[in-house]
Amino acid sequence: MPKRNSSDTKIYVLDTNILLHEPHAFLSFKEHDVVIPMTVLEELDYIKDSKKDVARDARVSIRAMEDLLHDATPEEMLAGVTMEGMGAGSTAPSGSLSIFTDLNMAETQQVFTSNENDNRIINVALHLQKTFAPQQVVLVTKDLNMRLKAKGAGLAHVEDYRTDQLITDIKYLSRGFHQFEGNFWDAVKSVDSRTEGRDTIHTVPKSMLPEAYVNEFLLDDSKHFAGLVEAVNQDSLEILDLGYERLMSRHAWGITPKNIGQAMALHALLDPHIDLVVLTGPAGSGKTLLALAAALEMVVERNMYDKIIVTRSTPEIAESIGFLPGTEEEKMLPWLAAITDSLEVLHKHDENTKGSMNYIMEKANIQYKSVNFMRGRSIQNSIVILDESQNLTASQLKTIITRCGEGTKIIVGGNLAQIDSNYLSAVTSGLTYLVEKFKYFSGSATINLDGVVRSRLASFAEENL
Repeated sequence: MPKRNSSDTKIYVLDTNILLHEPHAFLSFKEHDVVIPMTVLEELDYIKDSKKDVARDARVSIRAMEDLLHDATPEEMLAGVTMEGMGAGSTAPSGSLSIFTDLNMAETQQVFTSNENDNRIINVALHLQKTFAPQQVVLVTKDLNMRLKAKGAGLAHVEDYRTDQLITDIKYLSRGFHQFEGNFWDAVKSVDSRTEGRDTIHTVPKSMLPEAYVNEFLLDDSKHFAGLVEAVNQDSLEILDLGYERLMSRHAWGITPKNIGQAMALHALLDPHIDLVVLTGPAGSGKTLLALAAALEMVVERNMYDKIIVTRSTPEIAESIGFLPGTEEEKMLPWLAAITDSLEVLHKHDENTKGSMNYIMEKANIQYKSVNFMRGRSIQNSIVILDESQNLTASQLKTIITRCGEGTKIIVGGNLAQIDSNYLSAVTSGLTYLVEKFKYFSGSATINLDGVVRSRLASFAEENL
């Protein structure tokens, strides 16, 4: 049990899903104490040997706790082992980690009498709240129903895990562009312009846009100016003049943008200096089609990359793809139908659409891969298209992005309104985390596509359903 009984520190009781979401989460509570109920260890033990996507996360979390507790005696594990030295900087933990043997709790200490795992964990939190009052005891879980049950049972403090949550509301998520009211040049007090080859670069005071970041697009309402932030200095911004009409005239693999959002996305996708492009937006905004068109243009027409690797997460409702017949690529085809649909659209005017698709898939060396099998790989000189990424956690996205080797460009797409995961919301999705973490990285660009271009039916459904 935690050694300290002070109102200055808190006791955090962690649910299993927290350690699956972030395996090292127990190290994120600074000076506060962390309690892991035995039921949580049992659940991790069951999951680590399963075929679920989170099995690896369970194993990582168990190893991390074992590294901390391996020299502790049984008595010390129950009393609490200090986490000092397990991290660096201002966020380094200094509290203790303890294991609570809730399996042997007397019925007099329990509020819930049914033997469900969630009820056992809530019972632990309620028992600690009673034992250590007035010290604050907090149950941390991503399960919304469990939070409601805990509060209904009398637990005063219940929280979601927010250490990896960089914004409080999805409306604050970076869109990748900034729009000025009226004419852009009316807002400019002073400017220094220079020409580099065919490009014109304007240097303007940073006070115009204090929160600007590299590769952020700048637009105005007059539809005359379009620019891109090339560099952010201490008191100035360097803006590449793209020209609104020139930006709208960009094309790839026969596709031209239907709105300024698609034009900005196409510019970022075709820019060889940008290694990571994140496309967010509603269904029907053109994320997949633009990504595939740009990838084909760069692989087949320009010979900039060797192949295209297409991947996405398979929803937990069908977590095993092993029951589908064929090779890995054939098994993935149902999940990646959006890619084949887009490929069909790009070649619908060909004399033999199916023949063209087969030829291009071979010419561009398009490979369909499951996210489950991306671990351990090193992908060189390729374009990776990661579709439906809103269902991935930050640690899962890190696993995929760190696979990218020299000369590889990754395109991440997702719709934050279509999250299927039980434990993720728009603000806790790995896609949101990725956008906010990479917005100041000069090798990345984010574009929020906000116009549905499929049909008036799709537009109405997106706005009203």
